[in-house]
Amino acid sequence: MAVSEPAIAVTGATGFIGRALCARAASGARAAPPGAATVGSPLRALVRDRCRAEEVLPSGVELVETDLETAGVADLARTLTGVAAVVHLAGRAHVIDEHAADPDSAYRRANVDITAKLAEAAVAAGVGRFVFASTIKVNGESTLRGRPFRPDDAPRPGDAYARSKHAAEVVLERIAQGTPMLPLILRLPLVYGPHAHGNFRRLVDAVAARQWLPFGAIDNRRSLLGLPNLLDAIDAALRAMSEQTTTTGTSARNVHLIADAAPVSTPELVRAIARALGVKARLFPVPVGVLRVVGALTGRAALVERLTGSLEVDSTSFARATGWRTRPFAIDAAMLEPRSSR
Repeated sequence: MAVSEPAIAVTGATGFIGRALCARAASGARAAPPGAATVGSPLRALVRDRCRAEEVLPSGVELVETDLETAGVADLARTLTGVAAVVHLAGRAHVIDEHAADPDSAYRRANVDITAKLAEAAVAAGVGRFVFASTIKVNGESTLRGRPFRPDDAPRPGDAYARSKHAAEVVLERIAQGTPMLPLILRLPLVYGPHAHGNFRRLVDAVAARQWLPFGAIDNRRSLLGLPNLLDAIDAALRAMSEQTTTTGTSARNVHLIADAAPVSTPELVRAIARALGVKARLFPVPVGVLRVVGALTGRAALVERLTGSLEVDSTSFARATGWRTRPFAIDAAMLEPRSSR
């Protein structure tokens, strides 16, 4: 492969974020300057099921079938030969209705052990950069209004998922220490866009069905992250790391938080979704205290807290480090494309 076109290896390529990343790479939306790996560079997708990947990923993406859970470090290192950067998106995502007998072990196998193997393989293969998608839940579950999370806050992971992501961050930094590989960790809030799933998909479906939602009295501030904003951030991270230093001259080796330019309230989010769908937002006011009591009685306390509480993110460190410019919160009909059934 030509030196002027370094490849990016991506895991989780058939997921919500990975599919969008591959689509951008295939479209050449970001042309890479000579010697720099960016989202417009040739992409090598590490996939478990090649047939599934061929169905959902665009042509032009190199597919390498491998099982990250069972593959050895040496095998993964061979897979990463000629790769300049790894974007690690794969992992066990936050499960709303957890049924695993030992959630901590399940998350550790998927999020910590695989990250460690992949990082060791990347070092062995001479990969220069490693971008890891983590979660804002490493910082905690909520913030006081007007006091956003920052990268230097003490980690306060509150559940098995967040603990596994924090442990993966730690092991990645440890493996990269003393090597030429630069790791960069992005802690993400809720990401929205086409094919999004989880609570965002549920909310979109409820608004589309014209359900009455009891969120009219909620006055909170939640930082969200639009998919285009995230892809721009990955691109900015790769560009900065390709130069070894940032635009301000400081090392790109760091943890950063990223989000849309301004947070929104839950009622604002519902109204934005309704406008994009061309329907009327059906909100009625139920006191937050009542919602929390109902959540506790129905086993949905955590979900109610996410809907009613605040979680704000300060993205300024990443903007300073890379030159990334965040976009405002915005939802249109294309952003609400249903998740594919394939």
